[in-house]
Amino acid sequence: MRQFECGTLVPGCDWHTRAEEDAEIVRRAVEHMRTAHGETVIRENMVDNIKARIRDEAHKAA
Repeated sequence: MRQFECGTLVPGCDWHTRAEEDAEIVRRAVEHMRTAHGETVIRENMVDNIKARIRDEAHKAA
């Protein structure tokens, strides 16, 4: 499972998402940028910044 935390890109934002595929995370993150942060144009460098911040989900100790 992969995850993205918006706060790594937009300080103070606690929105996050997780999915199996990076493409789905990027789709959700772009939609979040539009609705929550008022971004009307999503430039390629924004997508690159989102992709660079997608991480493997940390496994919790049992």
